[in-house]
Amino acid sequence: MARVLFINAGSEGHVNPTVGVVQELISRGEEVVYFTVDAFHERIEKTGATVRTIDGQQFIKAFISGGRNYLPERINGLLHTTDIVIPSVLEQIRGEHFDYIIHDSMFGCGRLLAQILKRPAITSCTSFAQTKESFDEMMKGISEKIPAEIMKPIQDEYQRLTQRVKENYEVNIQSPYEVFCNPASLAIVYTTREFQPSGETFDHTYKFVGPSISPRFTSADFDFAAIKGKNPIYISLGTVLNDAIDFYKLCMEAFGNTGHTVVMSVGDKVRLSDLGDIPKNFVVKSYVPQTEVLPHAKLFITHGGMNSAHEGLYYGVPLVLLPQSADQPIVAEQAARLGAGISLQMQGMTARQLREMAEHVLTNPSFQKAAANVQESFQRAGGYRQAVDEIFAWKRQYQIDN
Repeated sequence: MARVLFINAGSEGHVNPTVGVVQELISRGEEVVYFTVDAFHERIEKTGATVRTIDGQQFIKAFISGGRNYLPERINGLLHTTDIVIPSVLEQIRGEHFDYIIHDSMFGCGRLLAQILKRPAITSCTSFAQTKESFDEMMKGISEKIPAEIMKPIQDEYQRLTQRVKENYEVNIQSPYEVFCNPASLAIVYTTREFQPSGETFDHTYKFVGPSISPRFTSADFDFAAIKGKNPIYISLGTVLNDAIDFYKLCMEAFGNTGHTVVMSVGDKVRLSDLGDIPKNFVVKSYVPQTEVLPHAKLFITHGGMNSAHEGLYYGVPLVLLPQSADQPIVAEQAARLGAGISLQMQGMTARQLREMAEHVLTNPSFQKAAANVQESFQRAGGYRQAVDEIFAWKRQYQIDN
């Protein structure tokens, strides 16, 4: 049995795919100590892991302090989080031994902690993977569009922050890629090589295991009898940018009093009373157990978050995607490229347009066929069980005892 230090500062999209991995590691005899923010303490604890927390509010405050307008600013924000994460983790594990580290590919200072602790590491990639070459090319394109008078202070701040890390922890940061992507000798990527942009360019250290779908250990007041046999349309904008009351009203206008049963998740930022009269064919909840509803659905209207889109396609549900930020436009582009959905602009959309596009997907058999093809490839990839197979193969390579 090996002791595993799992570093993941936390958000739904970064934590959920790891739940099954942690359960599987523990079932195969590993001992897992998992760092995250307090909001996910109970969820991870139910896997059998020992959970330790970092201050989520301080983490977010540090991250935002870098600036949010440009990617180089967000990289500086991640460097600011070293002041929150690293001292907290080092203090809480003082005197303990770990055989290896698994860390998130973006948050949590995982690569730095692996270097400080001198432990072999694996990166858990819950977004699309990036090679250093693709990342550097992206950064160059972004940086060239930023005015010089703005870019120079950002670069100066980056130099100051990396120098401080070197002075505090005797670790050299070679490039922004290391900060933003936390590369390691093994990368577990929760998609397939076919769905990954430029998937053929990644070497053998990237293991594409497909979506990691497992029980979420969340309680939900949801009456499945209300949708049994009705093949509902499911609508959700995820857990972050879901304060969209006008959009939810537009959905009710588009599909209210039609022949469709509609399940709509509106998050905890919207009060149900503010939606007005809810049509009788709608089931509206602040929280919906997504992976339990999707197997019943015939269409998923989604923001196109990495997890949501993958979960929909894992169950063979065609998508109407309304990307807003981050990697959502790329996710939407990939789903559309494979013919498993269509991508729309939320801004300026009318109820009629949404209804017509939904009917187009529902009545065109090619979308269902393409979604079924992606479903087959996702499920064949192996998910969290394949992830742990790859981890154990990596352990043998590094002669880490089972």
